[in-house]
Amino acid sequence: MTRIAIVGSGLIGRAWATVFCAAGMEARLYDPFEGVASAAVAFVAHSLKEQEALGLATGAADKANRARAAATLQEALDGADLVQECGPEKLDEKAKLFAQMDALAAPATILASSTSFIKASDFSRDVKGRARCLVAHPVNPPHLVPIVELAPAPWTDPEVVTRARAIYAAAGQSPVTLKREVDGFILNRLQAVLLAEAFRMVAAGVCTPQDLDTTIKDGLGLRWSFMGPFETIELNAPGGIPDYAARYGASLTRMNEDILHPAPFSAEAVQSIMAQWPGEQSKERIARLAEWRDARLAALKRHKAKAAAKPEI
Repeated sequence: MTRIAIVGSGLIGRAWATVFCAAGMEARLYDPFEGVASAAVAFVAHSLKEQEALGLATGAADKANRARAAATLQEALDGADLVQECGPEKLDEKAKLFAQMDALAAPATILASSTSFIKASDFSRDVKGRARCLVAHPVNPPHLVPIVELAPAPWTDPEVVTRARAIYAAAGQSPVTLKREVDGFILNRLQAVLLAEAFRMVAAGVCTPQDLDTTIKDGLGLRWSFMGPFETIELNAPGGIPDYAARYGASLTRMNEDILHPAPFSAEAVQSIMAQWPGEQSKERIARLAEWRDARLAALKRHKAKAAAKPEI
């Protein structure tokens, strides 16, 4: 049975444990803060039960028993096929942790980080076994959104990437592999462009933040839930992608030149958005809305699992 070590058992770590246990794998959760790993194990049981009720999982009780809290880092790493590191987004701490895990883990264990922005070459540069290190960046929450971006360092062994990709695919995720390192990987670079223009338009008085969100969730987002941007534009011109580029390329280029400035995330832009945004930005409100989001994502995941497959090309 595939065994996964979860190092850092907070928001992302516990969701990763749910992913692996739902696929019948074992998860050993470690966190340096007392009680966090145990709470994460309880979360796994609760989440699997919810997914079973929605028809997204089976055997929830048995699979929940495959999540265990580890008292030490060594205990978590023993026998692990893959380590999913979910520690703080701080380069110095991550580099030290990877050096420590490299010294403790078996030579064949894959060491993967959930980092959103730190490149594998930055945190594994001085790690003795750096050939087994890579980024495996998920989307929050990974137990409901299956994409995982595999971003190896220039020195990561290709066989390690192949093995990692197979493990994530077996866990029901949708792994994609970057051919070379780039800041923000794929998803965050795309998200950064969209967010920047969203901030600019609201700050410039083009629209309200609510109407902008509606444009995405009831417009682009509907297509993007099952089609990517290249698949989308292929169907938006009779001659496919080359025809789309020929028809609209000049207009899109002109718009891109217009939206480079001003800086999108200024204090003034944030103030403009919050003046129009309802609800206090409290932890309680965010947690309540996150529960609503997860329920909607679970329903969408169930629908996509049952939907007709894309026709053969």
